Amino acid sequence: TMQSSGHRFRDVEHHPLLADNDTFDSSSSSSEADMADRVWFIRDGCGMVCAIMTWLLVVYADFVVTFVMLLPSKDFWYSVINGVLFNCLAVLALSSHLRTMLTDPGAVPKGNATKEYMDNLQLKPGEVIYKCPKCCSIKPERAHHCSICKRCIRKMDHHCPWVNNCVGEKNQRFFVLFTMYIALISAHALVLCGFQFFSCVRGQWTECSDFSPPVTVILMIFLCLEGFLFLTFTAVMFGTQIHSICNDETEIERLKSEKPTWERRLRWEGMKSVFGGQPSLLWINPFAGFRIRRLLLRGKKGGPEFSV
Repeated sequence: TMQSSGHRFRDVEHHPLLADNDTFDSSSSSSEADMADRVWFIRDGCGMVCAIMTWLLVVYADFVVTFVMLLPSKDFWYSVINGVLFNCLAVLALSSHLRTMLTDPGAVPKGNATKEYMDNLQLKPGEVIYKCPKCCSIKPERAHHCSICKRCIRKMDHHCPWVNNCVGEKNQRFFVLFTMYIALISAHALVLCGFQFFSCVRGQWTECSDFSPPVTVILMIFLCLEGFLFLTFTAVMFGTQIHSICNDETEIERLKSEKPTWERRLRWEGMKSVFGGQPSLLWINPFAGFRIRRLLLRGKKGGPEFSV
């Protein structure tokens, strides 16, 4: 018999798994195989605005670095090397953002708390399972209900409006890469700004940029503020995520001080579980595992997300 700890579902009402008068629409549930071939998208106004702002800020940084600082530079190789490096990091950051936003974070199928489904589970007598009353699904251990996604998410860490999605079991790797690459391009932009200010002060402001000195200064000041804020935020978030992965503990579990009812993985095992397999360059590749076939399937709407 499996007993449930009191803290395990304290954020969920302890309803019976299925009452006699419960009804279930089979069209609302999806198999795990179907979910794997769908592009996930949350229709949340705040999240979509934040996601667009993220892209615009990266594009702004790329514009200032490329057209204000690098192209006017007289040092050809300085411009080429830094331009290629910055733009590659920007592409990796935005790709990681897209993968985080469009990947199912580990949503539990809606309305799967049916008698038929229960019979297929072959539960032992007395085994305790709970139903989420909000999305009418069987709630796995370590899953939490997200009020924005309107779904229970496996190993939900938190809901991040900047990626317009939850960070959970299936997309945490992409979120970690997103924070890492944003921190790197922010640091790179700050270093380039420092060199640019130094060279402009030593030389003529009219010669160090194709823009007028006041415009150049304003653009670079905004880039410095953006770079500093993003570097601070994403570096802290990156460190927090790595710490959580190594401790096999989500942010929600940490904030609620939940005592683990599961066997925690060792630190290195936790990293391999999230990033997949043995350490390799694939760990830092946001394109790994991407299948273009997902984008070619006909879209269907379902709940707060689009299923493609």
